[in-house]
Amino acid sequence: MTGPVPELAERATACAEHLRDRDRVLLASHIDADGLTSAAIAATALERAAIPFEAVFEKQLDEAAIDDIAATEYDTVLFTDFGSGQLETIGNHEDAGAFTPVVADHHQPADRDTEYHLNPLLFGIDGASELSGAGASYVLARALADVTDAPTDGVAADGGTATARADNRDLAALAVVGAVGDMQASGGELHGANEGIVAEGVEAGVLETGTDLALYGKQTRPLPKFLEYATDVRIPGISGDQGGALRFLDDLDLELKTDGEWRCWAELTAEEKRTVASALVKRAVSRGVPAPKIDRLVGTSYVLCEEPVGTELRDASEFSTLLNATARYERADVGLSVCLGDRDEALDRARTLLRNHRRNLSEGIDLVTEEGVTHEEHVQWFHAGDRIRETIVGIVAGMAMGNDGVSRSKPIIAFAEKSAERDAANPSGDAAGEEGGGADVAEEVKVSARGTHGLVREGLDLSVVMGEASRAVGGDGGGHDVAAGATVPAGREAEFVERADEIVGEQLS
Repeated sequence: MTGPVPELAERATACAEHLRDRDRVLLASHIDADGLTSAAIAATALERAAIPFEAVFEKQLDEAAIDDIAATEYDTVLFTDFGSGQLETIGNHEDAGAFTPVVADHHQPADRDTEYHLNPLLFGIDGASELSGAGASYVLARALADVTDAPTDGVAADGGTATARADNRDLAALAVVGAVGDMQASGGELHGANEGIVAEGVEAGVLETGTDLALYGKQTRPLPKFLEYATDVRIPGISGDQGGALRFLDDLDLELKTDGEWRCWAELTAEEKRTVASALVKRAVSRGVPAPKIDRLVGTSYVLCEEPVGTELRDASEFSTLLNATARYERADVGLSVCLGDRDEALDRARTLLRNHRRNLSEGIDLVTEEGVTHEEHVQWFHAGDRIRETIVGIVAGMAMGNDGVSRSKPIIAFAEKSAERDAANPSGDAAGEEGGGADVAEEVKVSARGTHGLVREGLDLSVVMGEASRAVGGDGGGHDVAAGATVPAGREAEFVERADEIVGEQLS
C-alpha cells in the first residue's frame, strides 16, 4: 500500500505490523481536537483489526504522565498527537523494558528516536502545516487495514461504503477535522500531505469540498450572528456590530428568514450565497478593507457530508471547536464518543460543554481586551493568573489578536496558573493516575503562544521560542511554528518573556 502520504508508507507499515502482532495496546493521546480525532482514528482502526486496547488522555505528556503509563501492564503503547517531543523520557522506559512505544505524531522530535516512530518531520514534511497528529494517525490506520484483514460492517450496493471501511478511508473525515482544528488550513485551505487525505475522503464519500465564505459558523449560527462574529477579516459596520449586521442583511433583496427565524448560511441556496457574498465584498471595498484581507473572506470548505445539515458535525471547523469544548474541560471521554459516532447522550453533553466553552472564551477575550497586554519590542503578553483556564488561555490569546490594543504584528504570549491536578482522564472519565514524580504543578505556570501565518512566513517559529525560552528558566516547552506552549516555574515569567523577546527578534530580523 502506498497510502495517502507515500513518504510515510514504509514506516507506517512497520508500525502497523508491530501493532498487528500485539495481544493488546494502550492508546495514549492529547486532549485537543487534533488529539481527540487522532485517538478516535486509532481506536477505530485497532477495533477493526480486532486488537484489544484501552485509551487514556493527557493534557501534557510530562515525566509524571509517562511514569504512570510505564507503570501499567501494557507491553505496547501507541502515542497519538504527542510523544515525539518526549522520546528521551519514553526511551528511558523502553530501555528498561517497561513498554515498546509506537508514536504517531507531528510535533518536533527530541534528539532521541525509536524504531516505530511515524512523524512527517522525519521525512521532510512540515508537521505544523502539512500533516496533523490526526493525519499521522490516519496514515497508520490505512497501513493497519492493509496488514490485517479488517472486517467491514458497512454495506453498499456499489461496494463503496464497505470498501472505504475496509481500508479505513472513511476515517479521512476525522483526519481533516483534526487538521483544521490544528490551524493547518492556512490561507483558507489545507496544504501538502493533508491534500492527499482530503482526496481520499472525497473518494470515500465522507467529505465534500468547495469554495465558500471562510467564516466560522456556516452550519449553526443565524445569519446576523454569522456576520457579526466573523472577525478574522473585520468589515467596519458589520463585524462586532449587531445592528450593522442586521441592517446589512435587511438591505438585501432576499428572504432570509423561515417562519420569522433567521436562516443559517448552510441553508441558503447557491444563488442566495452569491448575492450575500458579493454584497459583503462590496461593503469591504467601500470601507477600505485592504485587498489581501478581502481575499481571505473566501476559502475552501470541508463538509462531512454524512452528517446532518445545520449541525456542528457537518463543518470541519465547527466540529473541531465542539471537540475542544470537551477535553479542555476534563471530558475527553465525551469528545471521543462523539468522534466514534455517539449522536445521543455524548453529543448532548458535548453541546452543553460547548455553550460553557463559548461563554468562557468570550469572558476571557473581554478580560484581555479590557486589561490590555504588555508590549515588548518583539512580543506582547498578559498574565491571566487563575481567571482564565490554562486549557483555553492559548485559544483566548489567539482570538484576542487584532482587538483594541492587541497587535497582529507580533506574537502573543499568555500565562495562566496551572491546575492543582494533571487532569488526566480515561474514556470513563476517571483519573488515569495520581500525581507522582516531576515538579509540583502548584509551583508551575502554563504558557501559551500564538502567532499568525504571516509572521511564520517572515521567520517566526514559536516551537523554538517556547522550547528555548522555557528551558532557559528551568521549564520545558514546544509545539508548532504558529502555536506552541510551555510550562515554567512560577515567579520566572519575566525572565521567560525577556528571553522569548530576544529569540523572536532574532527570528524576524
